[in-house]
Amino acid sequence: MELAFFGLTSDNIAPTRASLFSQIHQIVFHGNGGYDWHTVYNMPIWLRRFTFNEIKKHFDEENQSIQKQSNGKPPNTKTVIDSEGKVKLPDLLQKPTNIKKPVKYG
Repeated sequence: MELAFFGLTSDNIAPTRASLFSQIHQIVFHGNGGYDWHTVYNMPIWLRRFTFNEIKKHFDEENQSIQKQSNGKPPNTKTVIDSEGKVKLPDLLQKPTNIKKPVKYG
């Protein structure tokens, strides 16, 4: 029979630790250099959760504003392959059609 210390058993230790370290990683990685691993690890749990949720909320709002701006469309990109599957030359390399022939004197 296993002793349960505050509800942790061998069945739920691994997912709990993974969740903790994932949360620490997210704060350190997305904190833009404002947090180091030891500081976040030693934070009180309530403060670490608050910090994590604030960072998550910031990135969620940023993603929503990007989605609103793009209206669900992919960003404007140029491709070198046309709809028929042929490679298009860049504008620079295409022969201009509106250039006049040079004038010859004499």
